[in-house]
Amino acid sequence: MTGSTIDHLVATTAFIAAILLFIGLFTQTLQAAILYQQNRHVALKASDLLDNILLSPGYPYNWGETNATLSVFGLQKPGVSGYVLSSFALMRLISLSGEPVEYPRDSGEWYNNISLGPSGYLFIPISDSITYETASRLLGVNGTYGFQLSITPIVKVSISESQSNPLTLKVEVDGPGFPLSGATLSYYLYRSYNTGNYASLELLTGTAQTDSAGVAYLNFTFDGASESYTIVAYARLSGLLGLGHYSHNTYTGGAGVMPFVVDYEKGKVYLAHSWDVHDQGVPVPAYALNATFFILTEDFEFQEWPIANSTAILNYGSKNYEITTLPVGCPGFLLVTYRISAVEYGMSIMPWGIGTLAVSTVFGDNPAGNVWAATDLRQVTIDQMAYQAEIICWSSQGYQVWNPGTGW
Repeated sequence: MTGSTIDHLVATTAFIAAILLFIGLFTQTLQAAILYQQNRHVALKASDLLDNILLSPGYPYNWGETNATLSVFGLQKPGVSGYVLSSFALMRLISLSGEPVEYPRDSGEWYNNISLGPSGYLFIPISDSITYETASRLLGVNGTYGFQLSITPIVKVSISESQSNPLTLKVEVDGPGFPLSGATLSYYLYRSYNTGNYASLELLTGTAQTDSAGVAYLNFTFDGASESYTIVAYARLSGLLGLGHYSHNTYTGGAGVMPFVVDYEKGKVYLAHSWDVHDQGVPVPAYALNATFFILTEDFEFQEWPIANSTAILNYGSKNYEITTLPVGCPGFLLVTYRISAVEYGMSIMPWGIGTLAVSTVFGDNPAGNVWAATDLRQVTIDQMAYQAEIICWSSQGYQVWNPGTGW
């Protein structure tokens, strides 16, 4: 009787252990299935969210060219179909790529700073910009999903100085992971020269072709070290279009003239004295500036467009900015050449629409710290330029995992 009882107890214990083991294995399998389903749902949401952003112009349809309050969020260019984005709507997004700038100092007016490298500026009033919180709310994902959207050129055109006298510039063209050999290059080189009180521009244009390594050399007859110039070059190959720019200044005592977009709807731009922006370096008494706007044509050529107050004298602490206006809704770039002395010149460049200078922008929240995030990609066009739109999406609510040891 005792042996039989022991056998029953052992069998019961083994049976209970088997059940617990089965429950544990089943729980792990079920948990993996739930996590897979949740991750798949996030991946589907990433794809759906990206298409909602890229295939809708939002409302009002031309919100990228006005100061209107946004009621529907979307980046598609009005009046077109497919993955074609508005370069002006993209300008209004709060970018994660640069620190905000206050101008005038101590005024409380802050500007979104989209970093463009040396001599390149794009400052947009934060009060007119679209925040991540606003976009998230309008997309209906506030509190449920987070996202980050990156817009970057597919073709990268890098320009550097290979030789200064006579000037030789090296242009490198890279595609998605490989150099673009045989790409056709077209360039616009704007050279500054003295015409009395203000500096003027001389335009040099030409074409070239990249070699098997995706490299081309552009040769000029002047001394690049002693002159101020800006070059804009674009590359074409098999339907892909990329662009790059490079500036050289003989004046190195400050940032020079810095453009600020003050009013979207009117195209109003401040041309500001750099000392009054960040108070760095030795103050320069005056900048004699000459501003020129170049509009982008349908044939992807840059043509000069007349603007108001194109010449001015900026004095530190006195007349520290000039006001000009740009054509609303017409992509191009603003080029400002300024003179400090007979041998000191500089240039500043600002895109009007991000595609005209192949500007990258990052918008959204930071995905760091999330358990799992999904990504998705689309190939898009901005001002005829080939771009890649990438979204990173994650669940804001987190995952609840059942633990058999604790009961929750």
